[in-house]
Amino acid sequence: MSVSAACPCGQSTPYAGCCGPLHQGKATASTAEQLMRSRYTAFVMHDAAYLRRTWSLATRPATIDFDPNRRWTALEIVGTTGGSPFHTEGTVEFNAHHSTGVQHENSTFTREAGEWVYVAAL
Repeated sequence: MSVSAACPCGQSTPYAGCCGPLHQGKATASTAEQLMRSRYTAFVMHDAAYLRRTWSLATRPATIDFDPNRRWTALEIVGTTGGSPFHTEGTVEFNAHHSTGVQHENSTFTREAGEWVYVAAL
């Protein structure tokens, strides 16, 4: 992906100034929503290493498999609870649009070692 291209997460910032630094380990998410957006972008880019790094140790799968026939097309954030820089837990409800439909999820996030991580879908 071109660093000047719009970030797949739906923000108006180019990838290089949005999810790129998170994926490269140069920054960490300050909110649960920012982590959710960066994880969506990691699914778009098939970045299993980032997804594993940002998945709770308690729920992280042994492997992450990507469906080669699924093309992610848009992320829509429906709502959030908690998850701010001042919280230790939060949820992000979203619709992730893809080539064969929409994945609706309400994801839970927590902090491990001070950093936001994905726990599970509700």
